[in-house]
Amino acid sequence: MAVPKRKTSVSKKKMRRSHHKISSPNVAEDKKSGEYKLSHHVDLKSGYYNGKKILDI
Repeated sequence: MAVPKRKTSVSKKKMRRSHHKISSPNVAEDKKSGEYKLSHHVDLKSGYYNGKKILDI
């Protein structure tokens, strides 16, 4: 059975877990309205996506 030879230090443990973080959502400012929205998503208030009218609201 494999047994660690030495105790893992706090520093090593934290270095290993440095990538275990929650990434923030990709929020972009709308060009027409100036409001913030998720990028690559249709703006539900105006119905525009990439400068084109997609939804009739």
